[in-house]
Formats: sequence, C-alpha cells, structure tokens
Amino acid sequence: MTRESYPAAPREETADVLHGITVPDPYRWLEDPDSPETERWLVAQAELFKRESEPQRFKSRIAELLKSGSVGSPTWRGERYFFSRRTPEQEHAVYYVVEPDGTERALIDPMALDPSGLTTLDAVQPDKEGRLLAYQISVGGDEESVLYLIDVATGTRVEGPIDRCRYSPIAWLPGGEAFYYVRRLPGTEVPENERQFHRRVYLHRVGTSTEDDVMIFGHGMKMTNYYGVAVSRDGRWLQISASEGTAPRNDLWIADLTASSADRPELRAVQEGVDAQTGLVFGRDGRLYVHTDRDAPRSRVCVTDPDRPEFEAWRDLIPQDPEAVLSDFAILDGLDRPVMLVGWTRHAISEITVHDLATGERLGQVPTPGLGSIGGIVERPEGGHEAWFGYTDNTNPPSVQRYDALTGETTLWAASPGAVDVPQVRTEQVVYRSTDGTDVRMLVISPVDGRGPRPTILYGYGGFGVSMTPGYSASILSWVEAGGVYAIANLRGGGEEGEDWHRSGMLGHKQNVFDDFHAAAEYLIEAGVTTPGMLGISGGSNGGLLVGAALTQRPELYRAVVCSAPLLDMIRYEHFGLGATWNVEYGSAADPEQFGWLHSYSPYHHVKEGVRYPATLFTVFQSDTRVHPLHAWKMCAALQYATAGDGPILLRNETEVGHGARSISRSVDLSADTLTFMARQLGL
Repeated sequence: MTRESYPAAPREETADVLHGITVPDPYRWLEDPDSPETERWLVAQAELFKRESEPQRFKSRIAELLKSGSVGSPTWRGERYFFSRRTPEQEHAVYYVVEPDGTERALIDPMALDPSGLTTLDAVQPDKEGRLLAYQISVGGDEESVLYLIDVATGTRVEGPIDRCRYSPIAWLPGGEAFYYVRRLPGTEVPENERQFHRRVYLHRVGTSTEDDVMIFGHGMKMTNYYGVAVSRDGRWLQISASEGTAPRNDLWIADLTASSADRPELRAVQEGVDAQTGLVFGRDGRLYVHTDRDAPRSRVCVTDPDRPEFEAWRDLIPQDPEAVLSDFAILDGLDRPVMLVGWTRHAISEITVHDLATGERLGQVPTPGLGSIGGIVERPEGGHEAWFGYTDNTNPPSVQRYDALTGETTLWAASPGAVDVPQVRTEQVVYRSTDGTDVRMLVISPVDGRGPRPTILYGYGGFGVSMTPGYSASILSWVEAGGVYAIANLRGGGEEGEDWHRSGMLGHKQNVFDDFHAAAEYLIEAGVTTPGMLGISGGSNGGLLVGAALTQRPELYRAVVCSAPLLDMIRYEHFGLGATWNVEYGSAADPEQFGWLHSYSPYHHVKEGVRYPATLFTVFQSDTRVHPLHAWKMCAALQYATAGDGPILLRNETEVGHGARSISRSVDLSADTLTFMARQLGL
C-alpha cells in the first residue's frame, strides 16, 4: 500500500519539552475520541479494514473448538457448593449452586440478564454459610462493576445496585449480616480525571443504605492504591492489604474482631514499607500461615502465632525452592496426619506436592493429568481430606480434578461439557539465550511432523509478574492444525521464574524484555522453524507494548504484527485509563531518569519515516477503560504515514467491548480476523 491509500491524518506541530528534550506528538488530536476529526478518521479506518480484509478463514474451526465449553472449580459452603460452567452453545459461563441432594440451579446467567451478550459477570462471593451471594457485573466492556446481593435459596435480589465497585473483594462476616468491600469515592468528591482511583475499604450492613456504610480504611493514602480485605472463617480475624497501583509489594494489617468492633477494628501492622508481597491464612489449627516472597523471590510459606504476626516471629514451613515458584497452598486436616498441598510452577509447568502440616516435610506429590497449568487448589472451609483444582494444557480443555488425601489418588471431578475433536500437535519447551546471556524458555507448538520452515506466530507478554503457562486455546490449535507454528516466550518481566525474573524486566530493565523477544525470534529462525518472511508476532495490552517496541526496534526481523489493546505512547500513558497505577511497573515521565527509560523505547516516538515496517493490524476496543484506544490510533496514523513497506497498516476498532471478558461469538470473530490477517501476510 502507499501513503495515499490511507485515510487522511494531519500531522500537527504539537510537542512537549520534558527535562530539556523536545518530544513531538503529531497525532495528539486523536486523543479526543469525541472530536469530529477523530470520528471521521475512525470511520475511514473501518472502511479501509473492510476493503483490505479477506474472508475469515478460521472462524468455523475456532468456533468448533470453543464448543468444548468450560467448567470452574467448586466453592464449598457446608454441603452446598457453587461453580461456573459454559456449555457448547452458550455465550457466557453461568454460575450455579448445587444443593446437598444434588439439585443444580442457575444463579447468575449473564444472557438472562442481558440477551445482547454485552453484560459480563466480573466476580462472585457467597457468604460463609452459603445463604447469600454477592456478585458483580459490568456492561459493554467498561469493567465498572456494579454489586448486587441475592438470596441463594430463592434467587431473589436482596440488594443492589451498588456502583463504583470495580476490582472489589467481598469479605463476609459470619451470619451474612455484613461484609467489608472496596469502593471508589463518589465522582463529586474527586477531580474528574481521578475518578478511576481513590478507593476505600467500607463495612456494609445488609439491609441498610450504602450512605450509612462505615469507612474502615484508605483515608489520606495514595489515590492509586488498591486494597485487599479478608475475614477468617471463624470471623475473628480481619486482614487488610494495600499496594500502590500494581506494585509487587504490599503493606498488611490485621485486627482481632473479638477485641475490637467490626466498624472500628484496631489494626496492627504485619508489614509496612517492606519491598515484598505477603498474604495470610488463619488456620483452623490456630496457626497463622504466611505466604510471602520476603527474602524469597520464588516465595515460601511461613508459620507463626496470630498474636505474633510480625516478621521476626515467622519460621519457614515450606522453604523457597531453587527452581520452582510457590503459587498457592491448601490445608487438609481431616486426617490422622494433616497435610498441606503446595502448588508450584516449575519453568511455567504446574505441579502439586504434599507436606506434613506440622513440620513441612515433603511426603509425596499429587498426580496431575499432564504437563499443564493448575488453577487454585480448593479445600472445604471446614477442612477434610479432599481438594479440587482446575487443570488445562495445550490440547485439553479446562477440567476440575479431585484429590483424595486418604487414597493419594486424583480423579476427574468435572470435564468441560462439550465433546470436541482436538487436532494432534507437537509441544516442546526449548531454552534459548538472550542478548545478555540469560537463558529464556519458550513453548513451541507445531504440527506433529515438525518439519520447517513454516509460517510462525511468536507471542509474548513480559510484564507485571504475569506467567505464560500452557492452556487450551482454540485459536492456537486452529493455526497449528492449518500448518503453522505457534511459539510462546517466557520473557523477563513475567513471573515464570519468580519475582527476580519480574523485576529484571520492569522499570529501567524493560529493554531486557524486548531483547528476550528478539532473541526468541532469532532462535526460531536459526533452528529452521521459520524465516523472517514467515514470522509474525502478536501481543495484547502490555504485550501490545512488547510487539510495538519489537516492530520499531527490529522491523526487518518480522513480517507481520498483531498489536491488541496496546500501550504505545509511553510518555503520556499515565494520563489515560488506569495508566497512573502502572508507573510502579514502567516509571513516570515526570521523573528525569524514568523519562529516559520510557523515551528510549516508547514505540510511538520511535516510528521513523522511510522504514519498511511489517504489516500491522491494531485491534482495539472502544469501551476499554484500562488501556485507552488512543495508543493504537496514534501509532496507526504514525505508521501509515512513515512506512516504506508494502504491507498494510490496518486498524480494527470494535465497539461495545473492552479490555477483558466478552461473549464467545465476539471472541471468535476477533480471533478469526487476526489469524486471517496473519495467514495472508505469512503465506499460510
């Protein structure tokens, strides 16, 4: 395509001078989504995308593979349990309750609430007795969760809507008469550009007005703080955590609710101002279990007395492993010899070990279905000898497994409800060397004959301590079945090798992530898996930043790019969406040193005229309140102006969806469009 083929996008002389450096921003006018100029440009981009798009090639196969449906692990409340399930024809998962006699009832069906499919179920939390259910929903992808309560026995709505509850935990007190939760301050009390922030912890008593809710915590603290809140099963102990944005550290307090009232808890610090993440579990045996990465970047479990929660009193129960990352644990005490089940990821592959609860001595391992990913380990709140965990891998849809500590056996408890014909693929974990000599792992999924070179998609994320672990993907399986290769790199910035691995890819070390990604591409080429002309890259959100940096730093290395819901203007990202909560991950342009980091790689600011850039498809979502679509809009305009390549630069701008959950049919269309684009560009 030529520059004249693209919609008109005036380049303005707008620029900022930051720390003595001039930073041009020629497409700042695209930051206003409501301006007539932006609206005209978006309409023209939609027309261009429609003209340049080929008929979807993968849609029916992706839809068929998604007919596996899904199933979630149970949440037990006495003999009643709750779980989610999506059947083959459903757009969204439905949340159910199962009575002691086995009777199953749907409690929350998003399609029954809204047949348009635009309503999503964000979170659920039954009370400690299983009589009331708190649930949170949002509409059109905005993720602005609204809280409701229903009576489990009748399905009758008890309370709601309670707004401003985005990302709120619900911590029930025994009896279901009250709960702690997190809510933002009213918009009338904060500046308009800060309405996404200013959270507080409140106590709400069921049946009373939210106007009477008591503010428990958060006053006078940083506006970008996130708060966690939990109450022990017996109702005695309250814990509150606070973290600045997405920082990999938290402050933590507890209160004894038998020694102070629920609306005036006397909080006692467990850790403050410590560069570590710590969470607590109050055991049924009276001990306090501490899950922490303090002095243990791969995490450990310590024990202490609840009356002595301070660091000096902690003693190791499950020490840090030199290779595996400790992810979670569950306590099974309905045995002559109580045990702790400990979940680990070893180089992104999950495993569960069994330990003596008193001493931590390793007794064995829980059998798992394969080399895959395990969800949270679930026990009954009152204890017992059973545990449940979710399982998936690259060829197996999600299932729920049951482990019986009396027999040491793992059995299938619930399978995804749909039967699908999953193609045979070959999965291999390889190790390659990055620019600075660091060993990095990568999962390569290919056709069973394994011969190359083949059209290949390289995917990565590399941020916020998020681990890329094996999982069932209809999109990946469809691509490989058609003859392609799909590779997923475990880049620094993720959590696959613990907190040190994360920190070696954040703030001033962010270039390590991009170097790891380039090295992954070079490995795939040198190993004969693919060639530069058959290599595409894909990433979303922070992964969109990754591929944006990759295409500007090494445009000759990649033939095609899919960049979804990305961060790309790293100088101004803090001013939009939830950006202000991420400066603990990336840095702030307001700080001279941190500005230097950001300016060195900010993709939008590294687009140069006359470079042969890869064919690029931006996919963005108009209702995205996390990462504003303006990042992709500005970058798209810049690339369309600058590129000397003949590969198209296209924008797929979707309305009424956001950054997170969406209906299945919307997911199928998005995946089909992106794979069709890749197939065309890579020659699949």
